[in-house]
Amino acid sequence: MQQLYLGLMAATAIVLLLGLLSRPLKRYGLAAPFLALLGGVLLGPQMLGLLQPDGWGRTQLLLEKAAQLSLAIGLMSVALRLPAGYIPQHWRSLAVLVGLALPLMCLSAALPLYWLFDLSPLLALLIGAVVCPTDPIVATSVVTGEIAERDLDEPLRNLISAESGLNDGLALPLVMLPLLLLGLSPLEAGRQWLVTVVLWEIGGAVLFGLLLGLLAGRLLRLAERMRFIEQPSFMSYTVALSLLALAGAELLHTDGVLAVFVAGLAFDQMVGGKERAEEERVQAAMDQFFTLPIFMLLGVVLPWAEWLALGWPAVALVLAVLLLRRLPALLVLRPLLPALQRRRDLLFAGWFGPIGIAALLYASLASERSGEPLVWQLGSLLICASVVAHGLTATPFTRLYGYCRRASRE
Repeated sequence: MQQLYLGLMAATAIVLLLGLLSRPLKRYGLAAPFLALLGGVLLGPQMLGLLQPDGWGRTQLLLEKAAQLSLAIGLMSVALRLPAGYIPQHWRSLAVLVGLALPLMCLSAALPLYWLFDLSPLLALLIGAVVCPTDPIVATSVVTGEIAERDLDEPLRNLISAESGLNDGLALPLVMLPLLLLGLSPLEAGRQWLVTVVLWEIGGAVLFGLLLGLLAGRLLRLAERMRFIEQPSFMSYTVALSLLALAGAELLHTDGVLAVFVAGLAFDQMVGGKERAEEERVQAAMDQFFTLPIFMLLGVVLPWAEWLALGWPAVALVLAVLLLRRLPALLVLRPLLPALQRRRDLLFAGWFGPIGIAALLYASLASERSGEPLVWQLGSLLICASVVAHGLTATPFTRLYGYCRRASRE
């Protein structure tokens, strides 16, 4: 019980401290997810030893569920931040990013895993699929705030947010295919993948999220019109909708992460969520309180000893994945991406495809189901490296983008 209260105290203290210092920290290029991760490392067993995960029970399951909850809140805020009708209006670029770039990113990550660690092709593809989705929570720290709003073009900010929201849930088939093939015959794995994963988990999540979001929006508008709501709180309503979509989708055995994002998009279409979210600062409140603690938790449970045992190939893997996982895919697909025709947009989007909580969710799930410890060891290594690299480069690269944009106008 003492560990529970220590963890609660640490998480809330980190949220309060980062909230109080958000402006100067952003000015000096220190992203909140990176600092929360650093706080977890400091409090964990490798340093101060205040938090001891060995007594927490099934750590992988705890991480999976905590990541799922954090993603649900983060994805709802991303959906509400997008302009109404953004997905249909920019379907071409988003379809290429999700349908073509995402599998290419999986392969780009799998190749160095296969070469450096002599893994089986299926295990390399599994870990590559785990780290291929871009993270909405880390991406939010890049595309929001005063510096981002001043220096980044709004279309680029919206594209990065929309892509991260979509590919978190749509990466599930990429993760499940090698996972099924590791334990089943190719015919049975293919059948389960098509029927259970693609048609039911993905299709069912889209349908459930769409219906729930439309219903929630209609009920809110009706309640306001009938004056049933005395003091409306948009934040409490959207948080409840996030958790309802996640829980309902999980009970139906569909993709809860995708269901939340679709529900947020449908709800936004009904009630104009973007304007309401901006008025009540729902984005900042939800992200700080619900999503930063998961980075602290990750910092506490990082497998340092296992990382050290991996040796120099681990360093080579980090460099290869950070540099080659995303940008080459976007360069190849550039003719098909109308939203990324300018070089500065392509380079910025090519670098800022962070690996974060979505990968943590899939790493925990895949590690538990496959029984392969390397899934967690290598997955957590790449997640941590991305949070550090993208957290430290967010502000400098955003300012550089702004400088290039101003120079092109002169």
